[in-house]
Amino acid sequence: MRLIRTAPAALFSMLALLTLSPARAQPGGEAKQPDMSLTADMRAEVIEGALKKLESASVFPDVAKKMAEGIRSRLEKKEYDNITSAKQLATTLTDQLQAISHDKHLRVRYSHEPIPKRLRGEPGPEEKARFRRDVAANNFGFEKVERLEGNVGYLELRGFLPADMAGETAASAMAFLAHTDTLIIDLRKNGGGSPGMVALMCSYLLPAEEVVHLNDLYFRPENSTHQWWTLPYVPGKRYEGKKVYLLTSKRTFSAAEEFTYNLKNLHRATIVGETTGGGAHPGGPRPINDHFSVWVPTGRAINPVSKTNWEGTGVKPDIEVSADLALQTAYLDALKKLAEKKKDEPMAGKQFKELIERAQKELDERKAGNKQTALANPR
Repeated sequence: MRLIRTAPAALFSMLALLTLSPARAQPGGEAKQPDMSLTADMRAEVIEGALKKLESASVFPDVAKKMAEGIRSRLEKKEYDNITSAKQLATTLTDQLQAISHDKHLRVRYSHEPIPKRLRGEPGPEEKARFRRDVAANNFGFEKVERLEGNVGYLELRGFLPADMAGETAASAMAFLAHTDTLIIDLRKNGGGSPGMVALMCSYLLPAEEVVHLNDLYFRPENSTHQWWTLPYVPGKRYEGKKVYLLTSKRTFSAAEEFTYNLKNLHRATIVGETTGGGAHPGGPRPINDHFSVWVPTGRAINPVSKTNWEGTGVKPDIEVSADLALQTAYLDALKKLAEKKKDEPMAGKQFKELIERAQKELDERKAGNKQTALANPR
């Protein structure tokens, strides 16, 4: 097995291009595209193609074998004979494969538009340029940066885009937040991305005196382990010695979970919200034919502290509340901690007393609103 301290940039740039493309990430995007009628031969090609891709590259060969046995058993029983819809076949296979593997990354995807042959390998210059334009238009995932009352910083981060693209924006965001007393990073709508960007953002939150081992990614196809460490240098000031909160939801996934898991195991952040989605196996889509691909988990994360990862379990918050209460909860907790620090400053004490009362009232009102909504819409 080869041990590589940092992964080749091209590998993860390709991963991000294939998995984070805004066009592919639109909610309901697959459902809105036209369906396609399948013949028996076409259906068989998709099913066998997906199983062969999983058997040859899945990071867990034993699990891939179980998936293949389960699907082929259904084939023998002719369970797929009545499926002529491309969308239905993709959904059915995804559900059945996930039921065996318990891997939320793994899925069979259908595309009405033919998958360009050039996308079946390393994306070409045109695809990379188009992807960069798309993510730049979304500010590389940096949705909102602001300073809340009480000098509390707030960063809403929607994705971990490759550091060679998003690094400058990250540096600008962290420069804006550098002089706040506490930082809240909102990952509630963050579906993941590049481990290189995770390492960069972790580096801003950890000391410069020594590099810190964050995570390992083992990949079966290359039989190699890629190590990720904090960086000895980041542009601008690091956010050291000050409290950090991370907001999570069930939608927090993949690289966003790694960021959360890294900082939780290093005792660097307080996690507020919901248990995250539970996807710790990196990989990428592998085309089966012109219209179908299967997302194959080719690697697995190995945290140097826990020696395991968050696959299937998610990352459990330190303060468990519904996602829509996470920001108000973290903000109130931050104000109380800051008030305690400034209790010997009369003017600051009065200011924080007023801010805490206001924040508590807002949180109570939101909770009451949620309760009324629940009563009006019983399950």
